[in-house]
Amino acid sequence: MVSLRYGACFLCQRAVVVKIMSRGMSAAAHPQPQVDFLKGEPHRKHPGVTNLKTLRLPDELQTAARSIIHRAQVNQLADRARSLTNFLWSRKRAVENLTLRQKAVSMEKELWERAMEKRGDMDEQLLEDRIRKKVFSELRKTTYHWTPMKYDEELCVVYMAARLAGGYAAVRRAINEIKKRDPSFAPQSLLDFGSGLGTVAWASHSCWGDTLKEMVCVDSSGPMNVLAERLLKGDDERAEPHIKQVYFRQFLPVSPKVQFDLVTAAFTLSELLNVKDREEAVLTLWRKTSSYLVLVENGTKEGHQMLMEARDTLLKKQDKTVHDTRPASVFAPCAHEQSCPKLSNEPTTPCNFQQMYHPLPLPGHNDRHTEKFSYLIMTRTQPAEAETEGLDWARLIAPVQRRTRHVHCRMCCPDGQLQHVVVTARKHSRDVYRCARSSDWGDQLPIIQRADDDVQSDSE
Repeated sequence: MVSLRYGACFLCQRAVVVKIMSRGMSAAAHPQPQVDFLKGEPHRKHPGVTNLKTLRLPDELQTAARSIIHRAQVNQLADRARSLTNFLWSRKRAVENLTLRQKAVSMEKELWERAMEKRGDMDEQLLEDRIRKKVFSELRKTTYHWTPMKYDEELCVVYMAARLAGGYAAVRRAINEIKKRDPSFAPQSLLDFGSGLGTVAWASHSCWGDTLKEMVCVDSSGPMNVLAERLLKGDDERAEPHIKQVYFRQFLPVSPKVQFDLVTAAFTLSELLNVKDREEAVLTLWRKTSSYLVLVENGTKEGHQMLMEARDTLLKKQDKTVHDTRPASVFAPCAHEQSCPKLSNEPTTPCNFQQMYHPLPLPGHNDRHTEKFSYLIMTRTQPAEAETEGLDWARLIAPVQRRTRHVHCRMCCPDGQLQHVVVTARKHSRDVYRCARSSDWGDQLPIIQRADDDVQSDSE
């Protein structure tokens, strides 16, 4: 019995050795390219990581906001803030006149066809009047009624309670992409269009406070500009502003030749009436951009589609007024400059990302919230990036699913396709696999596409 037991152990050990040797031979049959994309960084901090930990408002900003809220004493502030948040999130673009006319013509034609089948002896003029009234009635019921937001002092405070922390988190996460991937960028001037509460100035100061010398905040709302200035001064009119050289305006600088290193527009395109207004605004902002243009919107279908309109405008349309001939290129989040594959898939889903943050301490607010947003960064410059050295970097467009010895990654790739890649150490190298396990939604990955990869299209 003893000899049989030892014989069985020997056979088991031999099977393990054979299995290990076969694995080694298999790995040798698929040699992995050795590319030093980590640059000495640990895997959890590889060059493609742009996500931030849970963000908190700067102490000075949070203290000022709480002081203003306490003084304002707005009735049912928490409930009104929640309602305003829901309204802004569900907001859609105004229906274009052409679209409305086409819909009316189609509806009228359908009603005429039905009426002709059972017309009887009805007078034609009377029938036409009835059909016209029916069309107008249906259009009123089914058409989204877009109205511009008008902020008075009280609504400004409600907006601050609702959107200050979330707006700051989205902008801070978007500009961190530039901070991480182009560390040599040191902006001296900033233009923020639709500046609202001045969250862009605060977020930009947290990244480039040592170099920024001029920040121009443009917002058409006078009460909003007053509130933004109060926040900068800590709700004390006699105090010096926490951030120097911030200037508030109600109109863009007139001269078309004046440029700024960094130009931003956060949650602003959705406040413009139609496609033409948005296109003109984007082209104007691009003329004023010397390095980077950052656009941020809600992470909804509407927000994403407005950003894709802006992207197409800058990549495909020729501007009549050109003072800077350097062309536009996409810096983030797209890994390519082709049409967005998300818009061609059915059902259409937005390309969005998320950032955790601590909200203002108000009744009903949890300790942590999640801001879901879409963003677009266009650039005139071509920064020298580590990720261009021999690897294609794809963007993670969904949460990473970590499993035993493999990771599921859904990505937008440099070839303009959405792919579901199963990353393993054996097929993609140990470094790439460990980077994938350490990455999350919104980060970039150094994926090398191989003929034997487990790759599926997004529809599959």
